[in-house]
Order: sequence, then structure tokens, then C-alpha cells
Amino acid sequence: MNPSSYKALSFRLRAELYTQLAQMEIAGLPFNKAFALLEVASPAKSRLDEMKKLTARGIDPAKAGERSGLFTKLEARLIHAALSAGSPAVMYRRLADFYTQRAMQMASIKSRMMMPALVLLLALFIQPLPALIGGSISAGGYVLQILRPIMLLAVLFYGGRGLWSYLLNHAAGSPLETMLLRVPLLGPLTVRCNLRDFFESLALMLEAGMSMLDALPAALDTLEVGAIKRAFAQIAPRIEKGAALAGAITGLPYLPRENYGPRLIEFVTTGEASGTLPEMLMRHTRMETDSINAIYQQLADWAPRIFYGLIMFWMAYGLLTGGGFMPKVPKDL
Repeated sequence: MNPSSYKALSFRLRAELYTQLAQMEIAGLPFNKAFALLEVASPAKSRLDEMKKLTARGIDPAKAGERSGLFTKLEARLIHAALSAGSPAVMYRRLADFYTQRAMQMASIKSRMMMPALVLLLALFIQPLPALIGGSISAGGYVLQILRPIMLLAVLFYGGRGLWSYLLNHAAGSPLETMLLRVPLLGPLTVRCNLRDFFESLALMLEAGMSMLDALPAALDTLEVGAIKRAFAQIAPRIEKGAALAGAITGLPYLPRENYGPRLIEFVTTGEASGTLPEMLMRHTRMETDSINAIYQQLADWAPRIFYGLIMFWMAYGLLTGGGFMPKVPKDL
């Protein structure tokens, strides 16, 4: 199967995978022995079994992990570079910390939305009750009124998320792409997450020992927005002409001229001058992750409140107009 056809494992599964690998590498277990002792849940387990078959045929372990879907393309490159340089323990630990943080962020958002979801479910059961009690709907109609909003919300949520991704991926170079990136809150947050992922991936690869010109194409692969990818594709040609990374990224579209943009350039300049570029890039991306997490935290704080208000309004409207408390007089009387 083509590696690109695999859906990336969840942050939680990847955090568990690399935590185990880091522990076994530190314990001194060789690569093949470590993978033989791994214990992972589905769907990682089937991919791990496939990877073992590929390595048994003599395929490079990092490449086998990518082909089986156990590793992403970026992870495979990082692990390959780390194995070539010696022990991959540091890279495993870095990846484990990286995905643990992402998994905790997603778990926090989900937990905060759990109560509003339960309130919504309760509201769906309560709202049509007056009509059922008043006899204006049957038991089947009552069930239908519960299921219909759930299906509609599911279509809106998953359809909206899929449509957003589809439009970003297929609107490359069109005015629509620019319009999407200007959507309040969602557009700037998408840009910021893409830039954070790019520089974080670049830092990881440089830390693993890859050269700048080898690392840049792989970092570009992490960008999901075509417009940003085209803009940042200018970095490598500038470096090939002799520019430092700080100079190559200065003035790039989508890199703001205020806030975190100048801070990034200052960190890169300091890192290049002191020989600590990967560390300075990681410092920047940690600060960016904290800022992005703060935005998500605010959304997680306010979304339930807005959600509660809408549910209460909908419930009150349904109770007042449903015929349970104010039964309608039959027309023939």
C-alpha cells in the first residue's frame, strides 16, 4: 500500500510508541529487539506487524516504518537520520514529548466539550416531550425528532471540517485560498499552526543531523496550505545563493512583520551566530505552541458557554411552542 494512503496514527498512539522506543533504546536494546518487544494498540499493531515483515526482507527500518504506515514521512526521515548518526534515543524522546503535548491538548479540548455534548443530548430528549405528552406526535415521531438534530449536527461538524480541508487543498493559487486564510480566527490560526509545524519539523531534522538543504523539503511537506508552501519554497533557493536562514525567511508572505515574526528572525539570527539554531528554533516553537494552546484554551472556555446558551434558548422555545404546557385547542371545537 502507498504510504500516503495511510491515515496518521493518533497523537496518543504515537506518544506511547515513541515513549516505549526511547525507554528501550536507553536500556540498550538493539533496534530489532526493541520493535519485537513493542506493545501497541490497534491500528498501530497491524502496522507494526507489517513493518516487521518488511524489515525481515532487508528493507531499511525507517523506510519500512513509513511504508507500513507506522511512521509518517517526517518521522521516517528523522529516525533514519538519528540511526545514521548513532543512537536514536534523543530523537525518540523528542518525538514522545512532542506527541504527548499534542495529545494532552486534544484531550483537554475534548473533555471541556464533553459536558455541553451531554447537555445537548439531554435537551434532545426533553425538547420533544411536550409534543409527545400532548399527543401531537407519535412515539416514532419523538424518536425521529431526537435523531434528526444529531444527524444534522454530525453532518455540519464533519462536513464542515472536511470542506475546510478540501477547500484549502484544492483552492491553491485561487482567490478563494486567500479568502479562506482571512476568515476571522480560523484563517490566522491555520496559518500560525502551519508555520509552527514547519519550523518545529525543521528544528527536529537539524537536531537529528540533517543538512539545511536536505531538511527544508521535508519541512515543506508538513505545510498543509498550498499558498504557504509556495511562499516558503523560496527559502531553499535563497540559501543556495548564500543567504543565511534568517535572511532567507525575512519578508516571506504569511510570516508577520510584528508579534512572533520578528521574534522568530531574532531567534534564528542568534542561533546561526552561536551554532545553536535547532535549540533556538525549538524555543520559538515552544513559545508558539503555548500561544496557540492559549487560543484553543479560550475557545474551549467560551465554546461551551455559547453552546449552553443556544441549547437553553432552543429548549425554552421548544417547551413554549411544543404543545406540552400550552395544549392547542383542536380545530373542530
